[in-house]
Amino acid sequence: MKLKYYPYILKLKDQFTISVSSRTTTHAVMIEVQHNGLTGYGEASLPPYLSEDQSSVIGFLNKINLDSFNDPANINSMLDYVDSIAEGNNAAKAAVDIALHDLLGKFLDIPLYKYLGIHRRDDIYSSFTIGISDLKKIKQKVDAASGFKFLKVKLGAENDREIITTIRELTGKPLFIDVNQGWVDRYFALDTISWLAEKNVILIEQPLAKEKIEDTRWLVERSSLPIIADEAVQELSDLEKIKDVYSGVTIKLMKTGGIRQAYKMMIRAKELNLKIMLGCMAETSCAITAASHLAALADWVDLDGAELISNDLFKGMEMKCGALIIPNLPGLGVEKIIK
Repeated sequence: MKLKYYPYILKLKDQFTISVSSRTTTHAVMIEVQHNGLTGYGEASLPPYLSEDQSSVIGFLNKINLDSFNDPANINSMLDYVDSIAEGNNAAKAAVDIALHDLLGKFLDIPLYKYLGIHRRDDIYSSFTIGISDLKKIKQKVDAASGFKFLKVKLGAENDREIITTIRELTGKPLFIDVNQGWVDRYFALDTISWLAEKNVILIEQPLAKEKIEDTRWLVERSSLPIIADEAVQELSDLEKIKDVYSGVTIKLMKTGGIRQAYKMMIRAKELNLKIMLGCMAETSCAITAASHLAALADWVDLDGAELISNDLFKGMEMKCGALIIPNLPGLGVEKIIK
């Protein structure tokens, strides 16, 4: 097997602002694994809050040699080998994992969800993300998301209530709230959540800093809405640390190290009675489609990452009024449209 990779910059359609940062691009590294005329595609998306960048990903990929592997069905041995190269590097590992799963599905001539034993459903809906912005821009984004059933709203600004009030003047759709650790006080957080609970809000993601474990525990015990861990959870082992603190967990391929680990995390989260949000970064349709094959295991889905960029390299999972249309094709079911 041969591994190829190259850096890529995802161009966001609009400036994307959360409580801790703002950007117009997201760096990525795209990879291809080739074997006997088949190509598996993968991706590492690298938003600023991850500890990885293009240089670290390429440095990690430089250490991988797949020449001794000749059977795509031997995927677990290959992923064990990749994991053993170095600790961390989860986005880099996710890129390899996604490509190997794509290759395996093509080799077996089955879609990824069938390989994983997951039932494909047509009633799964993704939210559409609205970043922090001025009220005029927020109104435009709400209008642009008119076809979606759910909206995900970034908070953690000084005018959080004004943002929600503005959105509520335009739509009564259910909202997911993502604070990205932007609230600093637990009493403020509880008061705000109590107010949001009357606004058809479904959940709150990462309201407090991930280090504020006891404050979060206090908040969850009093909150009328489920509190979902995002930045506080990266890998499978982190679930044991937060199982008695949060109501649920956000699982993303770039954090977990790919499909294999994300699947294990979803199964373990269910065993721990944790709710599951299946999320994403700004990503091409390669990584988004990979995640979509896991969507039936989630309670909520936020897979709009490819909708936020203007230079998608792939065609894959599509959305119809926010409903996921998961490809019924071998592997991920993606087609590279920009060479």
